[in-house]
Amino acid sequence: MTVSKSPAAAGPGSPSRGEPVHLAVGFLRRPHGVRGEILMDVLTDFPERLQPGMQVYVGEEHAPMTLVARRGHAKGLLITFEGIESREAVGNFRNQYVYVLTADRPPLPEGEYYHHQLIGLQVVSEDDRLLGELTTILETGANDVYVVKSESGREILLPAIPAVVLDVDLGRGQMRVHLLPGLLDEGAEG
Repeated sequence: MTVSKSPAAAGPGSPSRGEPVHLAVGFLRRPHGVRGEILMDVLTDFPERLQPGMQVYVGEEHAPMTLVARRGHAKGLLITFEGIESREAVGNFRNQYVYVLTADRPPLPEGEYYHHQLIGLQVVSEDDRLLGELTTILETGANDVYVVKSESGREILLPAIPAVVLDVDLGRGQMRVHLLPGLLDEGAEG
């Protein structure tokens, strides 16, 4: 569950493909100790929301589980699930994702979007030329980079900065961008 900022706000929603039901917030690594704790890599920008008593969903089957305890450990969290009290029992959850319901995600300030809201948007230039579909978001140190795939399969890399991203309209499923010199080889468009 990662957040991108945009210079323009568009309102709530997701691309026309529909919004996912679950969002991954963690990945379970290995049991810790003998009392049912397991190490979880944190995949959310909001780990403070993972509190005892909260319902989460584990694995591809999205098995509902209740968090009983959590504490920081290295770069992750040690968590305990209700009814899981041994190393062997919690070991069954190793190498699985932990999810929350999309409906339970925290609201974002105006002009910020969750990555899943941006994936699938049609990207157009400021002169209404279709560039392609936003397929991937690369997280770099300075700013995200949007990977836009054209109909011919060519990839365009766009920095997610206000000078490039002019508008995001989730209702229309569209992102309008300004192409800085060098971002697109004019002779190789596709």
